[in-house]
Amino acid sequence: MKIDAHHHLWNLTKVNYPWLMDKGKIRFFGDPTDIQRNYLWPEYSQDAKNAGFQGSVHIQVGASDPIQEAKWVDSINKETQCWPVAQVAFADLTDVELSRNLDRLQELKTVKGIRQIVGRAPEEDTLTSLSKLLENPNFLKGLNKLSERGLTFDLQLIPEFMEIIAPILKKVPDLKVVLCHAGSPYNRTAAGLIDWSERLKDLSNLKNLHCKLSGLGMFEYNWSTESIKPIVETVINQFGPERVMFGSNFPVDSISSNFKKLSTSYETILSQYPTTQQNEIFGLTAKKFYSLTS
Repeated sequence: MKIDAHHHLWNLTKVNYPWLMDKGKIRFFGDPTDIQRNYLWPEYSQDAKNAGFQGSVHIQVGASDPIQEAKWVDSINKETQCWPVAQVAFADLTDVELSRNLDRLQELKTVKGIRQIVGRAPEEDTLTSLSKLLENPNFLKGLNKLSERGLTFDLQLIPEFMEIIAPILKKVPDLKVVLCHAGSPYNRTAAGLIDWSERLKDLSNLKNLHCKLSGLGMFEYNWSTESIKPIVETVINQFGPERVMFGSNFPVDSISSNFKKLSTSYETILSQYPTTQQNEIFGLTAKKFYSLTS
């Protein structure tokens, strides 16, 4: 079963997403104008089904009310027609109300994990000071709470934070963690990719940490199969296919490609690996990680 381990949906009439309402602002992933509209299940699932996918994981996407977003995502589960769906919701791990918020989220059967972004891109992280999360002792306490509850953690950051967060994650060895967007290798020069690859080892050496091949178009709008191939191969070499999963990052990555081009490019790159390993990356790893049931 092919599973898209990282995608988004949004309904601007039901949930407020401040960044989607902020018209005319260029983001680190490009001009969001084309995606500042409703992006709903029928549109996403048609593209995914055409590419052979049969299950997916919805990732929170910056709603002003994360509980409202999670409830809306949970409500569309009936539209999926037996398509296995999980969702990763947002919770602030440093919030004194974390336990209460997790209680509310875990009332929703689709919630399997939590994402709190540590880093998006250098220029935006400077403005938001997201990295200060790692200096807050409550962040580690929050990670422990996720582990105790059997929730997963989606980790999004940039390479510069990898060395800093690695010793924190070592303290929660039973927490299932997955690195979003291959750790955001935003510098696509030869030197930049070497630096990212070396920093990535701090995380790939942690056996409870997985990695998503997703979002690679956010930092390279004119990407090609050949240009992302070294990133894909590095991730697989460091993590092994049993800890790697594919994610479309749609509709954000629709800015740089269509779904068919994206899935076909990964199929081309992964064709060099045994079918069993391709099956892990395209579904089995995500199914096990997020406890998806068909």
